[in-house]
Amino acid sequence: MESPQPQQQQQQGPKKRGRKPKPKEEKEQQQQQSASKMKEGKKAHQPSVDEKYTQWKSLVPVLYDWLANHNLVWPSLSCRWGPQLEQATYKNRQRLYLSEQTDGSVPNTLVIANCEVVKPRVAAAEHISQFNEEARSPFVKKYKTIIHPGEVNRIRELPQSSRIVATHTDSPDVLIWDVEAQPNRHAVLGATHSRPDLILTGHQDNAEFALAMCPTEPYVLSGGWKDKSVVLWSIQDHITTMATDPTKSPGSGGSIIKQNKPGEGNDKAADGPSLGPRGVFCGHEDTVEDVTFCPSSAQEFCSVGDDSCLILWDARVGTGPTVKVEKAHNADLHCVDWNPHDDNLILTGSADHTVRMFDRRNLTSNGIGSPIYKFEGHKAAVLCVQWSPDKSSVFGSSAEDGLLNIWDYDKVGKKVERASRSPSAPAGLFFQHAGHRDKVVDFHWNASDPWTVVSVSDDCDTTGGGGTLQIWRMSDLIYRPEEEVLAELEKFKSHVISCATKA
Repeated sequence: MESPQPQQQQQQGPKKRGRKPKPKEEKEQQQQQSASKMKEGKKAHQPSVDEKYTQWKSLVPVLYDWLANHNLVWPSLSCRWGPQLEQATYKNRQRLYLSEQTDGSVPNTLVIANCEVVKPRVAAAEHISQFNEEARSPFVKKYKTIIHPGEVNRIRELPQSSRIVATHTDSPDVLIWDVEAQPNRHAVLGATHSRPDLILTGHQDNAEFALAMCPTEPYVLSGGWKDKSVVLWSIQDHITTMATDPTKSPGSGGSIIKQNKPGEGNDKAADGPSLGPRGVFCGHEDTVEDVTFCPSSAQEFCSVGDDSCLILWDARVGTGPTVKVEKAHNADLHCVDWNPHDDNLILTGSADHTVRMFDRRNLTSNGIGSPIYKFEGHKAAVLCVQWSPDKSSVFGSSAEDGLLNIWDYDKVGKKVERASRSPSAPAGLFFQHAGHRDKVVDFHWNASDPWTVVSVSDDCDTTGGGGTLQIWRMSDLIYRPEEEVLAELEKFKSHVISCATKA
């Protein structure tokens, strides 16, 4: 099922989280400038990006239980875990969703890949250390390609159905895809776009990044650029009972999206069925950069934007803000996440380099944002924050400084910390993933495989490719309680002594 899509508006968009591949001449010029900057940096005795990366790489066998590096052909702005497909003795197979942001020589695509996730304590240290940063990982294999109408800026999966994902592109519409029912396409110049299973309409202008799926109901939330609005949809009526039928496995055939008959609702017969919003919420004065649902309610959600505001909404009481934090940060807000374990805790990340934690019971003081804590460990704009599904106090943050920091709020204020922690390290920071050499534009915790993360970076110029995708799991010696680790070391020590005595 394919059909051409409406032409995307050729307007100058807001600042991008990543960048389009550049023509060869421009790339060469940029590489020369980059080399010049590196030389200047060395003169000032500042470690270059390559030097920092080399130092990180030498520590990989100590820091990680598993690491897979996948050099991308094209830059990706979004990466998400899909459903787990198969469990085996040493590794599990799982879906992975990626975007491909091309230079126009081939179409932009949404990629569905199969990923082999190695189980904890299986990979040997030699294997972990011997990855090739210029190669494609054997653990990541492309399964299906969807030719996307426009760039894929954001991907989100529907918790109620492992087959459904939503994508944001440079248009007012949100596109819904049944990834198992969609045909596999060959991305060649001139190929027609894949046809979305459902088109969500409601924005008055382009909506590029802010996108969320509700944990409790099949609701979708989006934030706009020029229209500065937050839009809510329910796709309940467009999903059949197959969506929640556990007997239906991925790839069992047939779309679970119900097709509108021509003339029904606000149908776009040529492009696939479309759906209007449940509500349009206005309160921001600039671009809405990110949105998220309250984990326990489909009616409550929040948004952040370039007006430095954090806004809480409740669809049951109208389309105006329930609470508006006028100055949550000192600059644009790029990201927000609501704690799935505690409905009161909300994280925000900003261009002011900080991550802030708010308690919704006490969001403001004299109209200004009043966070519980400010996490100051990044040296550039924070692009993504996400709470860990494995521990309620742990979260990650990625930024334009090329770092993905892992924090534990429980460690803030505690005097006793691991001996390995640097005295100058920010409070709460207990792990730093430094495997990317440019801005880390997206990452996602794996809910099916504890403490496993996928992250993607826009380091096209450094790698000579389209950026880097990494799948990694830190050593459990880093996050487990110290008394557990010490007890295990004692057991190991006793075992070694026993073996030596018998020998």
